[in-house]
Amino acid sequence: MADTQISAHISEATKNQVERYADAHGVKKGALVEQALLHHLQALRELPADIIIPPRLELSEASFAEVVKLTAKPRKASKAMRDLMAGKPGEPSDRP
Repeated sequence: MADTQISAHISEATKNQVERYADAHGVKKGALVEQALLHHLQALRELPADIIIPPRLELSEASFAEVVKLTAKPRKASKAMRDLMAGKPGEPSDRP
């Protein structure tokens, strides 16, 4: 099988992460990129679109202001969430 070369513009930060990972794990950058692309494409095929979380989110100024407001004064955790974080057993769910 013949290899095909592609070219892509990536951020300096992403380039640094790729290089650090490749060096640390003894893999070639091309193999790492191909495995990452295959993994991502498989996830796009097999998972529902609404659970794929993009690695970068772009917010409008209004949306960003809303996020700031929500994180500045977070809501109180529900009893179920407090129990979960405390390690208490929860109610049985309807899921298998």
